[in-house]
Amino acid sequence: MKTNEQLQKDIQDAIKWEPSLHAAEIGVTVRDGIVTLSGTVDNYGKKLEAESATKRVGGVKALVENIRVEFGNNGRKDDAAIATEVVSGLKRGWAVPEKLITVEVEDGMVTLTGTVNWNFQKDAAQTAANNQQGVRWVKNMITINPHSKDEIEKEGIENALLRNGYIDDREIQVSVAGDNVSLKGVVDSWYQRDEAERTAWNTPGVRSVNNELVIDYDD
Repeated sequence: MKTNEQLQKDIQDAIKWEPSLHAAEIGVTVRDGIVTLSGTVDNYGKKLEAESATKRVGGVKALVENIRVEFGNNGRKDDAAIATEVVSGLKRGWAVPEKLITVEVEDGMVTLTGTVNWNFQKDAAQTAANNQQGVRWVKNMITINPHSKDEIEKEGIENALLRNGYIDDREIQVSVAGDNVSLKGVVDSWYQRDEAERTAWNTPGVRSVNNELVIDYDD
């Protein structure tokens, strides 16, 4: 197991490695594998990138994210301008059925609502909103209504996990109830946990994924 100091240094190095981030903006503290990020950035995308970089580091068991987004005068935009840019971002994204999504903005806080057929479409809408200047936070309330009504096969998900070279699936248990999938068991990293969930979401007909995988990192 990594010591708190080792894990802290690895995370700080991971943040430094990201071109969009300035390490001096972000503080990192670690206690027993629980990481807290703090500081101030001038872009919501930087906040998410710091979180993503941290999750990719082996040894992170939990993440507390206290990074604030504060804009200088050049980065401020009114809500109408933010809404216009988010809608334009949705139109540019080939994966996003923008006519099915409603955008609301209040004090830089973006809320997305609507219904799509696939989770990757929901994620694409989130990304389109994340990348707009002036956004402080994004609340994604888009629901999934699968187009496919075929019965979800547990074995199909298990085979997809087995094919994924990034996942050690030996301790992952899959259960299916209607159009809902649950994942339980133990994985070695946060990346594996997210990748297993993404793989489950790729199954046609899935409406929700309950990810109860536990991270047990053992160096």
